[in-house]
Amino acid sequence: MKTIGVVDTTFARFDMGSAAIDEIKQNASIQIKRVTVPGIKDLPVASKKLVDEHGCNLVIALGMPGSKDIDKVCAHEASTGLIQAQLMTNTHIIEVFVHEDEAIDDYQLARLMEKRSREHALNAIKLLTKPEKLIKEAGTGQRQGYEDVGSIRM
Repeated sequence: MKTIGVVDTTFARFDMGSAAIDEIKQNASIQIKRVTVPGIKDLPVASKKLVDEHGCNLVIALGMPGSKDIDKVCAHEASTGLIQAQLMTNTHIIEVFVHEDEAIDDYQLARLMEKRSREHALNAIKLLTKPEKLIKEAGTGQRQGYEDVGSIRM
């Protein structure tokens, strides 16, 4: 049976990991291995360990960078680390970041974190079990957490 790793952070202000896991459980029969780390810079090694030590076939890395400039730098560094971990393991690691300044208030931030986590969980299921579904969605302007923007036609 295939396994999806879910790694999230204590720094996030919403339980993104639980939202992603709930969505996976509702839509697929896939094993799940969850790990929680302090912050986004801890996501790359936790993701790599989920692949190397726990045999995960795909990982969802969820985090919430803060709104300060240093947080944006840390998010970039974490993103670079996640890309490196993907290349080192030859395994997809879906980065799911919601920046604190993407929302105007806490309610909107929580809704965005939940929606993006759930929509990327669905992407993980497709990528792992039915990649042809993603081919059908190519060029359709999908936006996780926001309304889709649609295709541009020539």
